[in-house]
Amino acid sequence: MVAGLILKDQRVVLLNGALSVAEEVAASRVFVFLQTVHDIEWFVQAADAAQDRCVAVVPRPLCPAAALEARGVPVVPSWAGNQSRFSRVKYAFLQAVLQGIIGPDDRVVCVLGPFGKSHFDTLTIHDLSLSWTEEFPFDPRELIASSAFDTVLAVVDIALDIGALGREGKSVGTCFVIGDTENVKAQSHQTVFNPFRGYVEQERTINNSNVVESLKELAKLDGAFLIREDGVVEAAGRHLDARSVMTGRVKGLGSRHRAAAGITKTTRSVAIVVSESTGRVTIFQNGLIIASLEPVISRRLS
Repeated sequence: MVAGLILKDQRVVLLNGALSVAEEVAASRVFVFLQTVHDIEWFVQAADAAQDRCVAVVPRPLCPAAALEARGVPVVPSWAGNQSRFSRVKYAFLQAVLQGIIGPDDRVVCVLGPFGKSHFDTLTIHDLSLSWTEEFPFDPRELIASSAFDTVLAVVDIALDIGALGREGKSVGTCFVIGDTENVKAQSHQTVFNPFRGYVEQERTINNSNVVESLKELAKLDGAFLIREDGVVEAAGRHLDARSVMTGRVKGLGSRHRAAAGITKTTRSVAIVVSESTGRVTIFQNGLIIASLEPVISRRLS
């Protein structure tokens, strides 16, 4: 248990509760969502005896967190912006699977609070082997096994930035199609001149900060981005010719989402769509929604 329990400290009470619940339900890990350097310092002092089971979820700008690593606490990066609570949890699970901290069928307990606040007020239990609710689709098991998984997560970060901030204060919707690039090219065509044509591969990789900024700027163009599974951007402004999917959860969504579902149904690609109206980031594979993330929109004019 956590050392030095103080009943008036809500963080300690909830963390103790999470550890007790984890024992009762045989959860492999307790994810503790920390948001500031002071939160990290508190956790290092308060949870000394419990750190072998805990995983710290920390905003990416604070990674690596030396104080946590020195205690052997695994650290999972979180997107620096604000997401809904379920979205923050799903994002952390994807990152933790990528790092090998948990498996896709593990049971996990989470303790977290409002974005930007240091207190905890929410404790949740998640069995990753079971389906989530219709409102929060999350079934990334096949994606996790894909060789494009790390590229998909890098693109998710870009998509979340676009969804939350838009571009120059205005709402932007776009689509990224990752993997099986030759087949995707065969089922799409250019609507505008390809701005990535003629550049060497090293100048088109998404781990290049200049490329990331270019993607955010070019998101205003009609059409989709095509990205290889190794993170090299092949094209922007591609119209997806595959037949749109009109069934299930996709039926009530817009043409961009239906086209993304269609291209992933006829190829081995993964598509990530940013909704212009809500900023929601939706991930498609095999013609189905496998995950959705909900950034909290800020600084957008329209």
